Amino acid sequence: MTTECYFCKGKVVEKKVKVDFRWGRKLKVIENVLAGVCQQCGEKYFHSTVYRTMEKLAASRAEPTAKTGARHAF
Repeated sequence: MTTECYFCKGKVVEKKVKVDFRWGRKLKVIENVLAGVCQQCGEKYFHSTVYRTMEKLAASRAEPTAKTGARHAF
């Protein structure tokens, strides 16, 4: 994973984040996703395998583990 932000050149550190993932007209919130996060601007970077897993989860018809209004947490 990158250690420097492509946009602002800030330091990128690895941490778990919550991702608002849009799939078609649906918004799914996926929690505890490992990402590189720029400490300066907040840009998020994902390993390709993590991103593919998020895509599969968003496309699935799996029931959410929690619901808050129109948001879904998986």
